[in-house]
Amino acid sequence: MLKYEELYEILRKEKMNDSLQKIPTDFIKSFSELIHENKRNITSNGDFFAEELVRDKKQYENSMVLFKELILRRKKKLLNLVFIANETSVMKKDFENMLPFEKDLFDSLLSSVEQTDKLISMLLINEASASQVSLLITDDIEPFVGMDGESVGPFKKGQSVLLDRKVADILIGGQKAVSA
Repeated sequence: MLKYEELYEILRKEKMNDSLQKIPTDFIKSFSELIHENKRNITSNGDFFAEELVRDKKQYENSMVLFKELILRRKKKLLNLVFIANETSVMKKDFENMLPFEKDLFDSLLSSVEQTDKLISMLLINEASASQVSLLITDDIEPFVGMDGESVGPFKKGQSVLLDRKVADILIGGQKAVSA
């Protein structure tokens, strides 16, 4: 079971370092045991003003504050890692120091940021070229000659493409693509 002093030390290390610190994989379970033990000590003590009761209550309150601060700091570091990973790649050391639920959160946030970046890119491309249309290809298409005489394609089913509006209208009319 985790002790109050260990919780304090874990938070201190997290505060002192920019990177995620290694904490036991069973940390949440151990913290839960610590809290339940504190609650049990508080409720089982009959003397309301006993020194032990006051100490246990204070330790319980402090433990909750330390835990919340630790989780908040780790979330901030995770968000920072998501931004770094989106631009470069995450350092393996930091990924190894994540708890399982933090890894899930990291993956989910990174995926959301990447999708948003793709959407922004598509919007910028569409704004820059209003004469072009974003399409989702619904059937395989062999190469063909576009309106400008240039070769266009081939395209595979499920592929997203950006094409001249006139060509896009023909593909949509022939049920080979839909607007994306």
